[in-house]
Formats: sequence, C-alpha cells, structure tokens
Amino acid sequence: MLVYTIWPVIVAGVSVVMDIREARIDNGWICFSMCMGFILQLLQGGAGSLIPFAAGTAVPLVLLGILFYFRMLGPGDIKLFCALGGAMGIRDIVWCIAVSFLLGAVISVAILIFCGDIRQRFQYFFRYFQEFLHTGERKPYYRKGMALENFHFTVPVFLSVVLYAGGVY
Repeated sequence: MLVYTIWPVIVAGVSVVMDIREARIDNGWICFSMCMGFILQLLQGGAGSLIPFAAGTAVPLVLLGILFYFRMLGPGDIKLFCALGGAMGIRDIVWCIAVSFLLGAVISVAILIFCGDIRQRFQYFFRYFQEFLHTGERKPYYRKGMALENFHFTVPVFLSVVLYAGGVY
C-alpha cells in the first residue's frame, strides 16, 4: 500500500524543515512519528510486528552510537533514523543509513570543493582525534562560527528516503 512508503517521506520531510528552521527536530514529532510507524507496522504485519518495529528502531542506535559518542552526529538525526527504522524495517533502514551517508559525503565534498579548503578540513579531522587520544576528552566535532562548517544531515536523510519511496532500494 502507498501509505507505507509515503509515511517515511512525510517524517523525513517535516524533520528537514524543522532542522533547517530551528536547528533541531522536535521530540514530539519524533514520538508521533514512532507511534504512527508502529501503527502502520501493526496494520501491515499484525501482532507479530512488534519485534520488527523494535529491531528497526534499535538498529540506528547500534550502528550510529559511536558517531553520537564523538558528537559527529546529533541526537535528532539518530532519533529520526530510529523513527524511520520503526516504519521501514531493519533491511530498509540499514540501506537508508548507508545511502544517507553516501549522499552526505557527496554534499560535503561539493561544499569543500566550492567553499572550503580540503587540506585544512583533513588537518582538523586528524587533530581532533589526536587531541582525543591524548586527553581522552570528548568535544563537539564542529566549530562554531565557521561558515558552512556543519550542514543539516536531515537533507541527505530526506533524499535517501525519497529514493526508498521511489523504489531505488
């Protein structure tokens, strides 16, 4: 049924708008999205859909936890992936995460080519990890006040979900 593929697009679309406007995704929206994803899973798979729903929401936490630990990925992005995983299922959320990171890499490279210094960015990346290994202190990966330092990761997530809805994966 069409609603099962359209719902993730709506979730990701509203999330990207929230993220661009407010630099965060509202927790109420995430909770509502998860509840609707559970209801859709229930309608599609019956009582046996609790385990696929729970697994779909847990996979992003397991796969992306290290990026959150180092503050390279925000909590809103992970919660968005969890909400999408509940609606999409394990296989599709893994694909969504992979495609999102691929699209995010393409966007990042484009930003570096057109607006930044690639060498300086790699130096920052290596200094960040050297400092962590030396001090053991976790700091946010981003630098405040830098133009185009951080882009909204919800954009590649949305693009990935659109590809999912279009049947690409």
